[in-house]
Amino acid sequence: MAKTKEEKQKALDKLKENLEKQKALILIDYSGLKADDIFDLRERLKESDCSLIVAKKTLVKMAFKEKKIEIEDKSLEGQLALVFGFKDEVLPAKISYNFSRENENLKILGGFVENKFKTVDEINILAKIPSKEELYAKVVGSISAPISNFVKVLQGNIRNFVYILSIIKK
Repeated sequence: MAKTKEEKQKALDKLKENLEKQKALILIDYSGLKADDIFDLRERLKESDCSLIVAKKTLVKMAFKEKKIEIEDKSLEGQLALVFGFKDEVLPAKISYNFSRENENLKILGGFVENKFKTVDEINILAKIPSKEELYAKVVGSISAPISNFVKVLQGNIRNFVYILSIIKK
C-alpha cells in the first residue's frame, strides 16, 4: 500500500529531526534479515539510546540534500536502514558491527561521525574501539594496580610473621 504525501512528509520530518540530534549515523543494508532479527537489533539499540529507522532511499536522499550532507549512491545499496546514535559516537557502530557478525545478512554500508562520511572499514575500526566506560576502567585499574600491589607486599610481611609465631607455638 502506497504512502500518502502526508505520511511521506512525516517520515521526512522525522528523518530531518534525527539528523539534527544525532552524534553518529550508520547506514546498513538489512536485506535478508528476518523481522525478529530487526526487532532484536532495535531492542539492542534502544537500550543504548540509539534508534533504527527504515526509510525509502528517495526520502533519505531528500533529507540529506536539505541538511547539505553529500553521499554517494553506492552507499545507499540494498534495503536501507539508518542507525542513529544520540549520546555516543561509537555505540551505534559497535552495536551494528557486533550484530553484523552474528547475522551475516546485515551489512554496514558506511556512516557519518562528527558530520564526516566514514567508509565501511573506518566504521569497523571505530566499532572495535573500547567504550568510554571500558577505557575509564582501564585507567583506574592502571592507577590502582601499584597501590594494591604495595598493600599485598606489606601484608606478606605480617602474614609471614603470624606464620612463624604459629610454628613457634607448636
